[in-house]
Amino acid sequence: MLSFDIRSLEHHGVAVDAGLSPDDSIWQEEDPRPSGPLHVTGRLSTAGAGRYYWHGRIEGDVVMPCRRCLTDAAAHVTAEEHMIFVDADDEEADNPDVFPLDPRADEIDLRPAVREQWLLAVPGFVLCAEDCKGLCPTCGIDLNAGECGCPARVSADSRWDALRALTNVEGADEPVQQVKQKRRSGGKSR
Repeated sequence: MLSFDIRSLEHHGVAVDAGLSPDDSIWQEEDPRPSGPLHVTGRLSTAGAGRYYWHGRIEGDVVMPCRRCLTDAAAHVTAEEHMIFVDADDEEADNPDVFPLDPRADEIDLRPAVREQWLLAVPGFVLCAEDCKGLCPTCGIDLNAGECGCPARVSADSRWDALRALTNVEGADEPVQQVKQKRRSGGKSR
């Protein structure tokens, strides 16, 4: 349970130790949902008239496609959070780091704030392994499972052709000036 009666906060803070299900209605369709319950812990207390402060931790796992090979990859997400809730008519309510409350509300629902912090904490991409080889750009086979048989690709970017030609010149170990001189003299060395 991540909803707390405001009246219970007037005299003392409350400990928060709850889970947020990946099936909860707070999640939107495109959200990277946790793969299991999101564990939320911390303390919620009053921070003055019409203001409340929550500090704690959110922790869970997320499964997303690997950035290179598109197989499922898991990541553990942990974030320390500090959130301030204020009445909607408070001067701080326009601050993007503050969560506004309806002045007539009887409860503080932490779920929207926890969802927002989860979205900020989840990595933009994950890898199944640090040495993931990815997919073959020609045939699309997962190169982690083995070679695909496609010919070795050399960069198709023609801007690299001049550099590639220099490295393929016979006697590439010679200084560049000597190579240029050979080309000018028709391959004869001085």
